[in-house]
Amino acid sequence: MDVRSRNQVRVSGRPDGPVVMLAHGFGCDQNMWRLVVPALERDYTVVVFDHVGAGRSDLSAWNRERYSSLDGYVEDVLEICRELDRGPVTFVGHSVSASMGVLAAAREPERFAGLVLLTPSPCFIDDPATGYRGGFSAQDIEELLRSLDANYLGWSGAMAPVIMGNPERPELGDELTRSFCATDPEIARTFARVTFQSDNRADLAGVDVPTLVAQCASDAIAPPEVGAFVHAQIAGSRLVTLDATGHCPQLSAPEQTARAISAFAGSLR
Repeated sequence: MDVRSRNQVRVSGRPDGPVVMLAHGFGCDQNMWRLVVPALERDYTVVVFDHVGAGRSDLSAWNRERYSSLDGYVEDVLEICRELDRGPVTFVGHSVSASMGVLAAAREPERFAGLVLLTPSPCFIDDPATGYRGGFSAQDIEELLRSLDANYLGWSGAMAPVIMGNPERPELGDELTRSFCATDPEIARTFARVTFQSDNRADLAGVDVPTLVAQCASDAIAPPEVGAFVHAQIAGSRLVTLDATGHCPQLSAPEQTARAISAFAGSLR
């Protein structure tokens, strides 16, 4: 299967510029980057794509076995990098895609100039034994997944505004709700389990490329303690706190998000 059509890969910006690759999170698609891309296109080759099962990706490529863990998504990222063959990329992973970037860079570090982990969460579940705070108890996650299984559309309408976290701007929550509802429920349920039940804390110490951890000042899904944990686990990483609210700063604070990405990618030249 052609990788470019499978993942609806789009390339724009400066043909001779360093490559910045943008990866969306659960329930989203590449359209979530539309407010960030124009600012990056001036200096970089910008790559956006849809994870299989999202947006305009080839739905025939989805199967439960491949995409019941992060491994299938990680392999897709590496296949896109191989197909484009544009040299090392700065990979920007939003939310669960941050963990994909961590795993991909561990497998083939030569393909990555750096990582931008945007509102990352290596584990959403609190771990009282170690003092780790992921933001949710195990019971919270079980209830979230049961609610998603019982009524996906209803769950989407209830959760999207919480994830977006900007009640004074309801249009943002509405957009995320529409994005959630556009995803096939079976695919969404499987991806939700991958997102909310994965634990990649132990993988952070293996990151060996320059890394920027970008968190929001207030985020109900990935609280600041998570960003601080990720920063502490990745040797030499940088931490920036965006003056933004919610889990999707590429929509709620696109200018700040673009500046943070551009400044970091520019520092790698």
